[in-house]
Amino acid sequence: MKRLDFIQKTTLLASAASVGSISIMNALTKSNNSKEFKFMEQKHPNLDLIHAFFTAYGNNDSLGIKKVLDKNIKWHIPGEHPLSGTKTGVAEVLEYFKQLGKGSFKAEPIVMGVNDTHVIDCHRNWSNLENEENLDNMSCLLWRIEDDKIKEVHNFPENQKIVDLFFKKLYG
Repeated sequence: MKRLDFIQKTTLLASAASVGSISIMNALTKSNNSKEFKFMEQKHPNLDLIHAFFTAYGNNDSLGIKKVLDKNIKWHIPGEHPLSGTKTGVAEVLEYFKQLGKGSFKAEPIVMGVNDTHVIDCHRNWSNLENEENLDNMSCLLWRIEDDKIKEVHNFPENQKIVDLFFKKLYG
């Protein structure tokens, strides 16, 4: 799939998810058991949580990362490469991030969708290796939020085959 096609499809899906979130939010605000959230008038607390994660991650702040992760977090990495598999617990997730450091990865957000239990974040990510072939790929992360903590994350790369080849070469 061409990058432009991927971006257009991802944006369309995220927009649909956001519209669905609006409908869900409208239904929830009519319930007596829900918190009132004025969509588009204020920032959703789940987006604040994801922002806190990325800030800590970008600063290599393991204490900041620990503050936002549930102690029993599950982080699912698809594929057939040395880093794939489900990372369970904060220690395994932090070790995974440490291993990613070898690739000098950067990320640029494209779009986010949010509701009271999930955030979907679509972004471009790339490696910054000198004298090496670098990865430049799109990904979406589906974050499940529970009790104001990140409980579970699923990673969906644009092209799993390219990711597998890159990680096998770098970490093989």
